[in-house]
Parts: sequence; C-alpha cells; structure tokens
Amino acid sequence: MRKLTYFIAVSLDGFIAGPDGADPTGPDGFWPVAEDYVRHLAGTYPETLPAPARAALGITAEGTCFDTVLEGRRTYQIGLDAGLTNAYPHLRHLVFSHTLTESPDAGVELVATDPVEKVRELKREAGKDIWLCGGGELAGVLRGEIDRLVVKLSPLTLGSGTPLFAAGTAFDPVVHVRTDAVLLDSGTIFLTYDKVADEPAADAS
Repeated sequence: MRKLTYFIAVSLDGFIAGPDGADPTGPDGFWPVAEDYVRHLAGTYPETLPAPARAALGITAEGTCFDTVLEGRRTYQIGLDAGLTNAYPHLRHLVFSHTLTESPDAGVELVATDPVEKVRELKREAGKDIWLCGGGELAGVLRGEIDRLVVKLSPLTLGSGTPLFAAGTAFDPVVHVRTDAVLLDSGTIFLTYDKVADEPAADAS
C-alpha cells in the first residue's frame, strides 16, 4: 500500500509560513534557500521542485519517491498568485477545495469530498507514494493518515505564523521513529520519521 508523506519545510519553532500564509520563499520572502538545499532536493526529491525550477535545473527525470501531490486550497493559491495553474505537471495533482468549482488547469483534479476517504482510496491504488505538500489545515485533517514525515528543518524562527498542523487539530499523540537525517552545511536538516505501526490488540481468550 502506498504511503502518505508530509514533506514540508518548517522553522525551528514549528511554522511552515508566516501569519499571512504567503510563499515564504518567494521574491518578497524571508525563508533562506541555500544552494546546497536546492542541490539536495534536485538529487533526492526532484519531483518536489515546481516546474520552473525543474526547467531551470534541466531536470526531466521522473520522481524517485512520489507520483502524486496533494494541496489544500490556500497552498494551491500560492502557485496561482505566481502565475502557475499547475506547479507540478509532472505529478498527478489533486487540490482539496469547497470553493473552487472549476479547475484552472486540465492537469489539476479538484476534490470536494472527504480528504480522509480520498487519501485512503489513493493509498489502495498502484504507484509511488503520495506527497502531502500542504498546508497546515489539510495536514491537520489528514494527520491520522500520514505515514511518514520528511521535515526540512530550517535554521530560522518566526515567532508566529502558519503551524505544521493547523490550530484546533485534535490532540492525539503519535509516536514516530527517525529513519534518516541529512545535515546540510547551510544549516537545514532533512529529518525523516516513520509512524510507528499500531500493535495488534492482545488476544483476550
């Protein structure tokens, strides 16, 4: 069965964007994007780079980990604001929204049904793993379905902003085991955690 991976950049104090939710790596952004960071993405997770970056770097190969990307409405809007109706045309691209009634791009599939049920359906399909791109609200809804966390921990604190999981996400402690760690010279650490599978209930007989 395919895994759902929340692959996301996060500050040291747990935020994925500023209070306005805008792209923190854009022209007016504040998030540091070092050369070794881009190089690591290009070599290890090339499918997570948007189409303009892939073109600039000459990347044409298929992804190594994911063939599907999931976004919430607000995260998708970041691409639209940058003039991209589909930032990931090399992936199956699903956007969860109750407000968009018509997709701005033929390669973007709108989903207005329950995200949890949709993800369970996707997991049963053949293919590579599924990338949960963001944002925090969709991640909060799908938290129980997340099998793997790849946290790009940045040497940055924000004080406030958009949290990794939206405020109001249900309290439900989940144990993860670290399966990989890559420390870049620029300070970002790529941390991979897999959710510890629930142990089967003991036989009461």
